[in-house]
Amino acid sequence: MTFLPFRHISLTLTLAVIGGIVLPSRTHADDTERVRVLPEDTGAALVNPGMGWTLHYYSNVPTNYGSKLAPSDTIDFFPGLSTIYLRIPWCFLEPEEGRFNWALLDTPAQRWIDRGLRVAFRFTTSENWNRSGTPDWVVAAGAERVFYKFGEGPVPEGESPLWDPVFDDPVLIEKLDRFLEAAGRRYNGNPHVDFIDVGTFGMWGEGHTHMSSAVPESDLLRIQKLHIGLHLRHFPDTQLCISDDFVGHDRPGTDFPITEYALAHGVSLRDDSILVQPSPRQWYHAELAGHFWPTLPVILEHEHYGSSILRDAWKDGGQLLEAVEAYHASYLSIHWWPQEFYDKNKDLIQRINLRLGYRVLPTEITYPARIPIDSWFTVDWTWANRGVAPCLPGGFPAITVKDDQDGIVAVLVDENIDMARLQVAPPDQAPHSTHKSEFRIGHVAPTVQPGTYRVFISVGMRDGTPQIALPLSDGDGHHRYFIGDCQLY
Repeated sequence: MTFLPFRHISLTLTLAVIGGIVLPSRTHADDTERVRVLPEDTGAALVNPGMGWTLHYYSNVPTNYGSKLAPSDTIDFFPGLSTIYLRIPWCFLEPEEGRFNWALLDTPAQRWIDRGLRVAFRFTTSENWNRSGTPDWVVAAGAERVFYKFGEGPVPEGESPLWDPVFDDPVLIEKLDRFLEAAGRRYNGNPHVDFIDVGTFGMWGEGHTHMSSAVPESDLLRIQKLHIGLHLRHFPDTQLCISDDFVGHDRPGTDFPITEYALAHGVSLRDDSILVQPSPRQWYHAELAGHFWPTLPVILEHEHYGSSILRDAWKDGGQLLEAVEAYHASYLSIHWWPQEFYDKNKDLIQRINLRLGYRVLPTEITYPARIPIDSWFTVDWTWANRGVAPCLPGGFPAITVKDDQDGIVAVLVDENIDMARLQVAPPDQAPHSTHKSEFRIGHVAPTVQPGTYRVFISVGMRDGTPQIALPLSDGDGHHRYFIGDCQLY
């Protein structure tokens, strides 16, 4: 037995198993000598669809936290950054009725889209640092409003400049519907948009009014459903989410009518914000997230980093990793000035990157060392997901055979294996899933010449287009990873 970069084992195969069904053996390659590959996790941070760190470029206040970044600064130093989060009041996006300031979103968005990253949005109607998040012209058109003192509740007009719209006022709903319709034309189904928060109800878009206009408890569910419905209407092809504070900012529990409604309509959950208070009040809704994470991406937003430290809630940041585990989070915020946050938390960020979202990799692969052209052969491969969340986008494994000029000779995909089905588990306990796949090279066309070729592995679309970064070495720059050589004859 000869040795390539990985060691071989001897196997004799007489049956093929596809999709759990045992089939009679076909005429196979002489695969007595097989290449056995045991890939190792490189520990690299992964940037993949449906997961990653989200940078608060705007955190309601337009100057937080992207204002200090030069137009050319896309914080490439931050490992695992996947999404730029633009949370901004409606009044800045439509300062005059029907005239939109989309450049507020599109300018920073394009900086990262050009780098292959994505964006996410929240449009708010209630802010305490500004008179309101709702445009003044909506009130001029006849919408009612409620003045309040922050933290105290409603007050007569003149006692405070702060006001909330009446969140179910017909004029407000009409104008908001038109704004979301315009936003939907632009961003619904946009492949560069990861998710959009339902942010048009409650303070900062978090779904609560206990510090502002104090919407009666008896009206909350109806009004929250109304605002979710507006977003469902205009963003039917984009992942939506609501804040956990829709159920109450400090109300623990696992079953609430509003989250049942959201889940039934494919609207996911985000926690705004963890680590505001020290333990044991560091978060309230990890168990509630258990309804969502098996099928939808859960998003975590930690308190403004500096504020969390001042409240003695941050400690060493270890609870942030605990939250990722407890919530099975797909996304996690960078809720501070990014350079400072990174410089002070490098080790924590590295540990989180090994668990955040999904982390798919093959743990063992065997394939024939010699493969006759136009004959069936088998690949045995074992896969695992070492992240905390399912691989919700899914993906199919592929073998790509290349020549010494990096030309693609064969692309072989097994559509019976979907990475979305891999189970998740605590650290170092990821279950393995083993499969046998049948392929052949050079049947009918294209022409394949005998010789020595390079074998790559990838995960992606049914047509073999790689889409998911794997924590493997020897990548080709397109999410294909070299695993060894083979002889075609």
